Amino acid sequence: MLRQALGDALRDERRARGRTLRDVAKSSQVSLAYLSEVERGQKEASSEIIAAVCSALGITMLDLVASVARSYALHEGRAPIRAAGAPPCPVAMAA
Repeated sequence: MLRQALGDALRDERRARGRTLRDVAKSSQVSLAYLSEVERGQKEASSEIIAAVCSALGITMLDLVASVARSYALHEGRAPIRAAGAPPCPVAMAA
């Protein structure tokens, strides 16, 4: 499900930055409980909520969507998706 993948990606980004759920909720002005449910894939957040959380994490929505797309591609056994003009991914070349 897309909401689960988005939640996983948001959690991964938050943890990679060493941020707490409480800190990101406060920075994004999203309730702690709601953000927790979004990260667990239990709530489907609006694009406005996702944008606010991405901004609080210092990433763009494009970064988040690209992360989700890569996860789906790897899950399906496909080569990771890359941006137009970007050099080929070493993983994709090995496949």
